[in-house]
Amino acid sequence: MVRLPSFKRRSRRTDIWPPLWRRRPVVVVLLVVAVAWVVYSRTQRPLADDYDRYHNRTFTCVRVVDGDTLDVDAPDGQHPTTRIRLWGVDTPEVAGRSGPAMYFGPEASAFVKDQLAGQPVRLVLAPQRTRCIYGRLLAYVYFGQPAQMLNEQLLEQGYAYADRRFPHIWAERFVELETRARRQKVGLWENVTLADMPAWRQRYEQWREEVTSTDSE
Repeated sequence: MVRLPSFKRRSRRTDIWPPLWRRRPVVVVLLVVAVAWVVYSRTQRPLADDYDRYHNRTFTCVRVVDGDTLDVDAPDGQHPTTRIRLWGVDTPEVAGRSGPAMYFGPEASAFVKDQLAGQPVRLVLAPQRTRCIYGRLLAYVYFGQPAQMLNEQLLEQGYAYADRRFPHIWAERFVELETRARRQKVGLWENVTLADMPAWRQRYEQWREEVTSTDSE
């Protein structure tokens, strides 16, 4: 009987067949640099650019979309205007693609149009974030002489809810203004019901009621 020779699989020597980062160090470094540049360009650069272009600068309000959204006459990329979303407040929606108007939505929109349409506005940006997830510029908007902050006026006069979903530098002040308007039954607070509120606010009110009930037990 003829014995056939056995063949043992040779293990790959790491000194001869090193991993990719040993064999192609330049390629790996370039990949790391490319990824870092993409991350940098998507975060730091837009924030710095927004500050240079918009922060503490005055523009003309060319359109009021609703109570917390407006357009100013500054080009933004391929768009001829820049869309502004007010920081820290949420007004009821007006009728549109998302559905019918919410309670007090038309009133809030009319108030902003009366104050801002065709008027100069000064934009103040928060240092930690300049855009929302939809690409709108987040800002505190000042108007009139003497200057008043639109975000505050909406809360004081009962046209908006203090938006507790996102932290910002005026959060505590905005909650105080809303609490005062609610206590005095100003604007929407005179007759608003839980069902009239935005979904996020309904969840907050329900949580608030549960906490109050638990504390009273």
